[in-house]
This record gives sequence, C-alpha cells and structure tokens, in this order.
Amino acid sequence: MTPIDDHPLRYALANELHARPFPVAGAPCTVVFLAVKKPEAAVARDRGEDMAHLVALLDRHGAQAPKDGVTHYSGQIGRHWLKWEQHTEFVTYTAITQNVSDRPFNPADFEVFPEDWLKESPGKRITSVLLRVVPCPKDEVVKDALLDWFDPESLAVSRVLDDSAICASDFRIDPAGHMRFALFVREGTGDRRTGRIVQRLCEIETYKAMSMLGFARVNQLSSRIGALDGKLTELMVEMTDDTTPPDSLLPQLLTTSTELETISARCSFRFGATGAYEALVNQRITVLREERFKGGQTFADFMMRRYDPAMRTVKSAERRLKALSDRAIRAGELLRTRVDVERSAQNQALLESMDRRADLALRLQHTVEGLSVVAISYYAVSLVSYFLYPLTSIGVSKGMLTAAITIPVVLCVWFAVRRIRKRLA
Repeated sequence: MTPIDDHPLRYALANELHARPFPVAGAPCTVVFLAVKKPEAAVARDRGEDMAHLVALLDRHGAQAPKDGVTHYSGQIGRHWLKWEQHTEFVTYTAITQNVSDRPFNPADFEVFPEDWLKESPGKRITSVLLRVVPCPKDEVVKDALLDWFDPESLAVSRVLDDSAICASDFRIDPAGHMRFALFVREGTGDRRTGRIVQRLCEIETYKAMSMLGFARVNQLSSRIGALDGKLTELMVEMTDDTTPPDSLLPQLLTTSTELETISARCSFRFGATGAYEALVNQRITVLREERFKGGQTFADFMMRRYDPAMRTVKSAERRLKALSDRAIRAGELLRTRVDVERSAQNQALLESMDRRADLALRLQHTVEGLSVVAISYYAVSLVSYFLYPLTSIGVSKGMLTAAITIPVVLCVWFAVRRIRKRLA
C-alpha cells in the first residue's frame, strides 16, 4: 500500500497541542512567576532578544539552552524547575522550588531571578507573583492565615476543583512589588492537578494585567474623544445653518474625521486584545469550578465587582469611538450632498446665463448679418452701376439706372448671405 503524503504542517500542528504541558507542583512548594512585556510595539519585537535573555539565565546554572525558534522551554536550573513561554505580546517565567520559606511570601524567594539579570530584560515587568503552596490544614487555620496574609477587604478565596484545594489572593501588589497567591492543597490531590491550579492562577493574573492595558489606554484617550465628540456636534449644528458656507466646514470636518480614524487605527489592536484577554480570564476562573469558603467572595465575585467595570469601560469607549467615526462619515456625506446641491444650483444658473448670452449673440449675429447685407449691397450696386454706365449714352440717366439695379442686387446679396449661413450651420 502506498502511504498517503502528509501535509507539511501536520506534525507541527498536532504537536502544538501538547507543546505547553502543565507544571508538576507538589505541596509544599514555592512558585515564582514573572511576565515581561515591551512597553511599545510588543507584537513586532525582536523575539531573538527574548531567547537571548533566557539563555543568559540558563548559562548561570549551566543548563542546556533550547533550540533557536522555540516558543517554550522547561527544565531544571539548580534546585528550581523553570518553565519559559513566549506569547504574542509578552514572555513568562515560572520557577517552582520544593518547600516553602519560614516567612510567608518572603521576597528572597524571587532571587531565583538575579537582580542584574532582571535589569538586562528586553522588556518591562507587567506582573510578578509569589505563590505559596502548602498542605491544607483545618478550615479555621486557613481562615486565620488568610486574614494575616491578605487584605480582608479585597480578599478572594474559594474551594476549587471539587474541593481539591483552597486558593486565595487579594490582588494587591505587596511592598516587594509582587502579587500574592496562596494555595492550600487537600491530602490526596495529585501533583499534576496542583500544577494545573498553579498554572490557572498565574494565567488569571497575567491575562488580567494584560487586559487592564486597554483600560489604561481608554483613560488616556477619554478626554480627547470627548473633545472630538463636542467638535463634531458643533460642526453638525453649523451645518444646519444655511448662512454658513459648506466650504468653510469641510476642512474642519476632514480634520476631525482623520483624527478619529487615526485613534481607531492605533487602538484597534489593543481593544481586540483586551477582549481576548478578558475572555481568557473568565474562562480560567470558570474551569476552577469555584465553591465558597466560609462565606467569602470568590474569584468570580471579585472580578465581577472590580474587574468587569473596567472591561465595560473599554467596550464602551470602543463603541463610542466607532459611533463617532460613523457620525463623522454621515456628516461628511451630508455636507457633500449640500455642496453638490449648491453646485448644481450654480451650474443651473450658469447654464441659464449662457443661454441668455447665446440668445443675445444670435440676435447680434442677425443684426450684423443685416448690416452686412446693406454694406455689401451698397458696394455691389456701385460696382454694377459702374459696369452699366455705358448705357447712359442711349439716353438712360445714371439715377434711373442705379434705381433699377438696386433691388435685384440687394436680393442677390441677401440670398447669397443666407445660403452661406446655412452651409456653415
């Protein structure tokens, strides 16, 4: 049997589904997470710089560097297990260390990423997380620990994955500059399931931070969008005034429309990315299958109260910007229609004026033709008279001769001029 030819991308696409395995994390352990992003043009960044930065970290621990062009890596560096992933806009590092520090959320745990190495990063920190994974004690002990570690006002805590674990965070940046998460793992929960929970928590924080970039962009543009809205409204009001010439409004409307289109073009990717990241945040929370712990707010409750309003603001700004662009387009069409109508009226008046001028020219032409017949007739009569003067010798006077030939000559000249005009027409 002749084997069928495979598509060139078949294996690459199939392997992509398995390219980013979940980490394996058993309690107790400490998870250190870092997400780095370039402030500008992150999508078009030089991804070789990301790889070079990873290799620099691996070289410090004598670990083997990955192949060029890969978008993920996992391996042991010293006493830490490291996972590196390259995303569309950012790069993430996850380091897992067995056991936990005596001091909860000890900033020293972040020293797995050396300070000088962090300074050489090709991007800026978008978020970082200290995640403490410990065996789950009694509920009262968990509650006391959470109240000691986190801000009670913003604490979000829930039982996840059919009470396999209890996870918590207040989503606040601590004095060391990190987000804090706590994960209490029930006895019997496997290391792979624990690793999946860790991955989900890190993804929730990362995608939340990335989606909030859209909110920041909206805050920067809100005043300018409001000004453009007012300007467009003023132009629409002036368009209703018949005394305002449309030619004076057209440049202003064109400037406003151009600025709106420029803002839309610059924000289209960020607005689209914000929607995608928001969907990922909600999806990651959903798959945790949360249940309330001691009547506290869950992650979903926290996001509904604190996060969803920001996302609604972004969507509202996106809709408003699109509505303004549509209004500018309609205003341009109305103004163009008004200009066309006025130009049509001007053209009609011009045509009527041209008709009147043509009529006057025709009348003048007829007058000139009449005068030309008279002038030609005068000279023709004179010539014919000179030609017939010899007849005076037989007794005909010059006056009688001239009078006799005048009418026939005039008729001949008139007929000749008329025939010439018909030919020219």
